[in-house]
Formats: sequence, structure tokens, C-alpha cells
Amino acid sequence: MLRLKEKYKNEVAKKLQEKFGYKNKAAVPFVEKVVVNSGFGKIVAGKDSSERKKIIDNIMNSLSLITGQKPSLRKARKSISSFKLRKGLPIGAKVTLRGQRMYDFMEKLILLVLPRVRDFRGIEPGKVDENGNLTIGFRESMPFPELSFEKEKSIFSLEVTVVTKARTREEALALLRLLGFPIK
Repeated sequence: MLRLKEKYKNEVAKKLQEKFGYKNKAAVPFVEKVVVNSGFGKIVAGKDSSERKKIIDNIMNSLSLITGQKPSLRKARKSISSFKLRKGLPIGAKVTLRGQRMYDFMEKLILLVLPRVRDFRGIEPGKVDENGNLTIGFRESMPFPELSFEKEKSIFSLEVTVVTKARTREEALALLRLLGFPIK
């Protein structure tokens, strides 16, 4: 099987150019970046600082294992008392992947992670928005091969967004299907 980057250059770009009639190679849509984020506000709400730090460190380590890159911590912008949230409290982590890491992550997502998701029957076309971005949510982080059930202390949810340079939803769906995403 071809690596994803070479597959895009050799096959996908040519097929998209034929299908949509682009005159210029620069007009062909491509994947710009992949954003992986996890919100852990509910998990850490109401915990004391030592417990909160352990949970956050565990999730940050797991995200860095999954993506191969250190995540950045996201903090609350304002306090909301009903959610037990204080301004400046860490509530999430985010990783933006570009270049070769992005292609490696997408390849792992297509070939290893999505087939391991419980009751997976393909990605709904509705998961692609009007701007051509695909967003997939995972209720648990266990389908990722870097994490094991035995070692994992807390199971957390995460979201993967594949940002494309497609102008329309149809172009994005064609690009993602040709790359190998299992879209219904």
C-alpha cells in the first residue's frame, strides 16, 4: 500500500483534478491540518488540586503518545459557578498536527483506529461540515493502539478534526473518500 502523502500526490490529486475540472494544480483541495483535542472539564470539576493534576498529567501523556507531539493546555476563559469552573483552570488539551506527522496520524486513524471502534459502520457524510472539515468524536481513547486497558488510569473522550482546503462539502467528501476514509 502507498503511504498517504505519496497516494495523495500520485493518485488523489489527479482524480480530483479530473472530476472537478481544476485547470491549476494549486486549486486541488488538500488536507491542511489535523486537530486532536480533549476536554476534561467534567472529569476534573470538583476535585482537589492534587487529584486534578494527576488526571491532567495522565491525559496529557496519553495525548502525546497518541499524536507523537506534546499537547497544549487549554484554560477556562471565564468562571461559571454551576459547572464548578474557575477562570484560568485547565479544562482541555489540544494538538495541531501538520506535515508528515499529520499524514502518519491520518494513516493510523484510517487503518488501525477506526476499525477498532466498537460498533463502527462507517463515517456519516453529515460529519463533514460546509467548509469541508471532517470531525470525528471518540467516546473513549481505547481504540488507539498506543494505549492499553491495563495501564490506563482514566478513560477520556477526544475529538479529531481533519481540516481540508476544499471549497465545498462535495469536494471534501471526494477528497476524504479517495484518501481512504470509510465514509458511507
